[in-house]
This record gives sequence, structure tokens and C-alpha cells, in this order.
Amino acid sequence: MPRVKRGTKRKDRRVKILKLAKGYWGAKGRNHRTAKEAVEKSLQYAYRDRRAKKREFRTLWIIRVKAAAMASGITYSRFIQGLKKLNIELDRKVLAELAVRAPETFAVIAEKAKAAVA
Repeated sequence: MPRVKRGTKRKDRRVKILKLAKGYWGAKGRNHRTAKEAVEKSLQYAYRDRRAKKREFRTLWIIRVKAAAMASGITYSRFIQGLKKLNIELDRKVLAELAVRAPETFAVIAEKAKAAVA
């Protein structure tokens, strides 16, 4: 049976893991076995949090829109209901940007929504 020579595959695999673990504290950044566990866990966190980030931003946008709507004298749910009645299809991200960067424009939209609901 012929002899199998693997070349540098094992070292390359280990170097790849240690490169991902660069900056980790203590043995997690130096020892292959502990670095491998730490890298696997960090990749799980990254995967999970890429999805959680979307939820967190939507929550932030809703809070900003609600605060601006309340300043205009209308509740958040009534504001969204008014927008739907008027067929204004602005998503919460855009509404939040308007609330922060152009409050006078947001106030005009809020007044229209208030009139549509009343």
C-alpha cells in the first residue's frame, strides 16, 4: 500500500483557526483546541446576532417614530393606521429618519395621518 503524505494540510487548518482567534485572551488565542472551541462559539454568536440586529433596529425605529408621533399629538398606532388609510407606503426606517433629521416634514405627515383617522 502506498504511503500517504499529507503535506501542510494539518498546519494550514490550525493556522486558519488561530488566525480567526487572534486577539482572544489567554489560551484561547494560542492553543489550537481551545481556540477552535472559542472560534466555533464566536461564529455561532455572529450568526445569531446578524438576525437579532434586524429585530433591534426595527424596535429602535418604532420607538423613534412613536416619540415623534406623540410630539405631534397622535399615538403610534393611530399614526400607522392613518398612513395606511392614505396609502402612504413609508417604512419605519424612513419614518424614523424623517423624525430625527426632518421633524417639520414628519409633523406634516403626522397631521395628514391625524386628519385621516379622525
